[in-house]
Amino acid sequence: MSIFDIFDKISSEKTELPPGAPEFIIVGLGNPGAQYENTRHNAGFMTVDTLAEKHGFSMKKLRFKSLTGECVIGGKKCLVMKPSTYMNNSGQAVTEAMSFFKIPIENVIVCYDDISLEPGKLRIRRKGSDGGHNGIKSIIYLTGSDEFPRVKLGVGAKPNKDYDLAAWVLGCFSSEDIPKIREAAENACQAVELIVKGETDKAMNRFN
Repeated sequence: MSIFDIFDKISSEKTELPPGAPEFIIVGLGNPGAQYENTRHNAGFMTVDTLAEKHGFSMKKLRFKSLTGECVIGGKKCLVMKPSTYMNNSGQAVTEAMSFFKIPIENVIVCYDDISLEPGKLRIRRKGSDGGHNGIKSIIYLTGSDEFPRVKLGVGAKPNKDYDLAAWVLGCFSSEDIPKIREAAENACQAVELIVKGETDKAMNRFN
């Protein structure tokens, strides 16, 4: 076995989870069900799926109204969630997990789609308003706070002002945009990792 094979083996091994409760929650927003796969509104789901592939964990355990998994980032144990509540009730899943593990709002990182950004672009924020996004609106309403970091993935604006917004975000990415979104999901995972490590400014400087 060459040194490169050994390195690949070590890199691919799953990091052992430390004992105790998670310190961070990483939430990808989207809608459950095969009919919503690869839609613009599921960019958050795509991000946490990419995170699971990268860190070698599964998102199969159903709890807190979500499919969940756990991983270690920067020495911190993280709960990763894909709410099954549908987008408009995402806050139900988030508040259940926060309450159970007593995780503060500033340790909840939310990844989601943003129509104000071109496909593939990212925007990292420490806090902010819902910006008209129903998933974020639900989280802010039920937690009573907007002071949680978020990673926004651009999915592009609707073609014209008369185009139905719901039809746009629930539509699938074009073949041209798919590679851009995949790259954005990879970059979003890097941004999440920097935020967990307390390097939000670095994430903003690198990806905004």
